[in-house]
Amino acid sequence: MAARNNKTQYGWMAIALHWLMAPAILGLFALGWWMRQLSYYDPWYRQGPELHKGIGILLLGLLLFRLLWKFLNPSPAAESGTPRWQAVAARLTHGLLYLLLLAIMTSGYLISTADGRTIDVFGWFSVPATIQGLPNQEDVAGQVHEILAWSLMALVALHALAALKHHFIDRDATLRKMLGMGARRIAAHTDHPSQDTLTTTK
Repeated sequence: MAARNNKTQYGWMAIALHWLMAPAILGLFALGWWMRQLSYYDPWYRQGPELHKGIGILLLGLLLFRLLWKFLNPSPAAESGTPRWQAVAARLTHGLLYLLLLAIMTSGYLISTADGRTIDVFGWFSVPATIQGLPNQEDVAGQVHEILAWSLMALVALHALAALKHHFIDRDATLRKMLGMGARRIAAHTDHPSQDTLTTTK
């Protein structure tokens, strides 16, 4: 499998970026929700946020690289027979997912740097506080962060349901492309009937 996308399937780079980011996004949401339940004396009261921020910064780097890769490697065309409104809705959903992720990470950055402290990323490097001192910065950014995070989860659920619809109802190659099972393999399956099919038609 090539690294770059083509007209019919995703390259391994796009597939790897998708499946690296998907569990990280869900994990960060779960971690953020769990952190809100911790008491001040819980040992994870400080460790949880540090882990959340470190993974968040790394995820931001992956997101920026993914956007660059997407710009240089357009996604495969929609499956033939897909209604135009579905193709447009898919593009809008993907665009909104990227915008929400950027907005969530920006608000998280504003929360973490409101007091002027840098963000330490597992001792590997630090991200400086370039924006601070805004009115009620931590509280406002915190509220925005939470609202956007729940909005993202709703959109992720919609995205997953759409993928399952394509796979189980429409029976097209949309989901299989992102699993590395390219359209050519599906075409080969449909173009060459199985022995069982040939037997029943004799």
